[in-house]
Amino acid sequence: MTDTAPKPDTAKPGYTQVDWDDVSDTPELSEAELAELRPARDMPELFALLPQRGRGRPKRADAKVNLTLRVEPALIEAYKATGPGWQVRMQDALAAGLRSRQASSAEQDFFETQRPRRSLRKVGPNSA
Repeated sequence: MTDTAPKPDTAKPGYTQVDWDDVSDTPELSEAELAELRPARDMPELFALLPQRGRGRPKRADAKVNLTLRVEPALIEAYKATGPGWQVRMQDALAAGLRSRQASSAEQDFFETQRPRRSLRKVGPNSA
């Protein structure tokens, strides 16, 4: 979720161009030097050395997925009433439910394998 709220004006450090010029040891470029400058992409051997990066934040391998889910309004209001971070608490509740379900499913599978199997064959006085 992106934050679209306007950011308060932060105080600038108060440095002027004159201040930067006083501490800079980089000489100004001459007109001839400026005319010789070329973009790095025009020089493949140099451009290949520059780090390549995509736009925006790097993708995570375990990135979360956007989901549209229809739930009762009272449920959402109850979570929202708990304050900031309600989405995380809702995700934690869903994850806990999944873990609980998986644990009970694993127990059920375990007990089903431990249970003695009944034979479908009739055992009685007439069976051979």
